[in-house]
Amino acid sequence: MHEGRRGGNMTRLPTVKQTGCSHRRMGHDPESGLARLESLTGREREVLSLLGTGFGNRELALELGIAERTVKAHIASIVEKTGQQTRTQAAIVAALAHEELCSDAACTRHPMRLPAQKALCPRHGVPAKVQPGLRIHRGLRG
Repeated sequence: MHEGRRGGNMTRLPTVKQTGCSHRRMGHDPESGLARLESLTGREREVLSLLGTGFGNRELALELGIAERTVKAHIASIVEKTGQQTRTQAAIVAALAHEELCSDAACTRHPMRLPAQKALCPRHGVPAKVQPGLRIHRGLRG
């Protein structure tokens, strides 16, 4: 027990050690919403993508050129269609699904959209013309 200023006893709450997966403990996995993205309309996908930026309804409405109440209606529909419970959960789905939702070829958040690489040697997994320290094998010149 810890004594407070007045000399009385203050109760300490027991420390609860949380173990295991937080998603499993809480009974909600945001990735479950990823499988339901195809149920969204094009405009809902656009709103969801912007929702993942963390901006509020007013900023989203300005960006989309629509009324704030329309943004709220889209978000409510997105939350329902993706099986989420809150706007925040939908925003997490948006962040997880960014690569699927974003069509900007210059977006730096797409690791799979890096500039084309040189052909790789199927045997060694390195660029075919540059293989320091490796013997040249049939079908490989360099």
